[in-house]
Amino acid sequence: VEFIVQQNFLKQLHVLFSNLLLRPKDNQDSCLKQMLNFDVSLLDEVKKILDKFYKRKEIQKLGADYGLDARLFHQAFISFRNYIMQSHSLDVDIHIVLNDICFSAAHVDDLFPFFLRHAKQIFPVLECKDDLRKISDLRIPPNWYPEARAIQRKIIFHSGPTNSGKTYHAIQKYLSAKSGVYCGPLKLLAHEIFEKSNAAGVPCDLVTGEERVTVEPDGKQAGHVACTVEMCSVTTPYEVAVIDEIQMIRDPARGWAWTRALLGLCAEEVHLCGESAAIDLVTELMYTTGEEVEVRSYERLTPISVLDHALESLDNLRPGDCIVCFSKNDIYSVSRQIEIRGLESAVIYGSLPPGTKLAQAKKFNDPDDPCKILVATDAIGMGLNLSIRRIIFYSLIKPSINEKGEREIEPITTSQALQIAGRAGRYSTQFKEGEVTTMNREDLGLLKEILNRPVDPIRAAGLHPTAEQIEMFAYHLPDTTLSNLIDIFVDFSQVDGQYFVCNMDDFKFSAELIQHIPLSLRVRYVFCTAPINKKQPFVCSSLLQFARQYSRNEPLTFAWLRRYIKWPLLPPKNIKDLVDLEAVHDVLDLYLWLSYRFMDMFPDASLVRHLQKELDGIIQDGVHNITKLIKISETHKLLNLQSLSTGSQSRLSETLKSQARRIRSTKRESKAAEPPSCSAGERSLASRLVQQGLLTPDMLKQLEQEWLTQQTEQGKERTDSGTYSKGTRRRKKEPDSE
Repeated sequence: VEFIVQQNFLKQLHVLFSNLLLRPKDNQDSCLKQMLNFDVSLLDEVKKILDKFYKRKEIQKLGADYGLDARLFHQAFISFRNYIMQSHSLDVDIHIVLNDICFSAAHVDDLFPFFLRHAKQIFPVLECKDDLRKISDLRIPPNWYPEARAIQRKIIFHSGPTNSGKTYHAIQKYLSAKSGVYCGPLKLLAHEIFEKSNAAGVPCDLVTGEERVTVEPDGKQAGHVACTVEMCSVTTPYEVAVIDEIQMIRDPARGWAWTRALLGLCAEEVHLCGESAAIDLVTELMYTTGEEVEVRSYERLTPISVLDHALESLDNLRPGDCIVCFSKNDIYSVSRQIEIRGLESAVIYGSLPPGTKLAQAKKFNDPDDPCKILVATDAIGMGLNLSIRRIIFYSLIKPSINEKGEREIEPITTSQALQIAGRAGRYSTQFKEGEVTTMNREDLGLLKEILNRPVDPIRAAGLHPTAEQIEMFAYHLPDTTLSNLIDIFVDFSQVDGQYFVCNMDDFKFSAELIQHIPLSLRVRYVFCTAPINKKQPFVCSSLLQFARQYSRNEPLTFAWLRRYIKWPLLPPKNIKDLVDLEAVHDVLDLYLWLSYRFMDMFPDASLVRHLQKELDGIIQDGVHNITKLIKISETHKLLNLQSLSTGSQSRLSETLKSQARRIRSTKRESKAAEPPSCSAGERSLASRLVQQGLLTPDMLKQLEQEWLTQQTEQGKERTDSGTYSKGTRRRKKEPDSE
């Protein structure tokens, strides 16, 4: 029967083509299209065939062998199905196979060659997948550094908790060597070693992303260099290298820099300083290079104890206390409450310029200064020497970004808790014993549990694609955007179990931001690796503007930059002004970072550095008076909702929401009196905000009145425009539900 069906179909096809050839030449195309259209009665059958094709496990496995993972297979099938069902005419070969399948003269699997051909048209990456897999093969990172592999290095791991002297011993070896390199996680630490080395009579240069300082009068490089870990050279030979905070090799975003330093530094001795959790991983990695690891363990130099009672009230603060918060909103709230109690506090958080952080640390450490309380984020965890008696965790919940780039809000890890708690009672400060506690009684048990947990061993080290690898990808995929190249690279990359590919969301964010600007791939890559805070709109728009100027071949001069940032800048009058100044400081950092990559286009680095120091002074004055700025901000922002921009309103909303989340997470019961205008549903939140100093009863009443007024006006506008819905009407009647 199948043979007869096939013969009949071929006879019909022969007749159709014979008739086609007998037609006038100008009518052949339209006739062919008509001939190759499916019979309407067969469309349902074709749909069933395609669905059967998609669901077959054998086809999915075959697709995977050709580089079509589940996501790509699905996208390719949807496109293939649309092509078949919606085309006015199909290729003759596909038409014949489909008819054969309809009449049971062929198997549904016979569609695969046509499906694969279509998939390669919409996914060009499939044509060169073998080459791309070779380029993105990250399975043997030690082979990337032939200079380091040419020497037999001695690896010494200095392991211990904070304030155990591990870094001190490594630095002593560094200072006594003929040449050396120090690799630290922060500019502050690089600066500290730079100053300490030169003060000890050991000439030392400084290299960070934004700064190059040579101490030799003729500009010649000194034998020693202190740098941030991303900036270390893997081709310069040294006698001793120090890699600080080696446990950051697991960092989802920056871990690649520690991996590169560990595997690539050309030093006779490599001294690693960090947590014991990294020992096993480092030992395994060094086994692949044929190098042994000597472990030297240290104990804490001063005792530290977890108290059995929480602080509970800021009235119980003592000189030498440090309150650790995990959000700026909490910092502002606590600083304000401390000021209300007639005390003075220093403030340190991550986005402050390094000079301002040092100034605040000096103010807090000065025994003659009336400032005896410190309010800080976990930015104090490394890079600052602080005279702290007691660490007080205001909360144990910290937002974080995991390896997949997803935002998480979870309790701090044991490693983070130990790092922060260890800042209390440091050796060589006036407090020889450290204490740790929490603000809320409910958190104390969780803190003890976290501190008593063993630190999870580090399982893998971070990796990062190089500019050369991305360029080779672009050669094979010339029409693909840089952001998509990164996605394809990560999809194709192959890593051993000891490594992982670092999260590249920040890189992709910058790539998408400047995608429309005409730049060469290498220049675009450099711009995308520039460190920016993507939460700061002005910093992001500045990266865009800098790239646009570069693409026009217009140098970014000092005069142009002054006009761009609207210099001179006034001292901050409120918190928003202070945040804006911090953003401008970041923009100047961005200029300096780019000036060392594109000297001709960013020619005025020295002038910009002087400008940045002047701005740092303005920010220092603002932070010194931060409680006044907070008070003014409360008066002008919280009480005047009508004058707020949409962005400011959303920030206010986020402030209140974050406070609510923190309160819910700590489950703290408030005993404060409720303002009479609050509904029963709002009683707990409102009273807590009042207790924390964010709101007063009068302010809350004023907010409610202005909210009602605002809703009434919006309701009228919607009524006039004819878009007034039942849900809106209900919200107008029940403003408290909002």
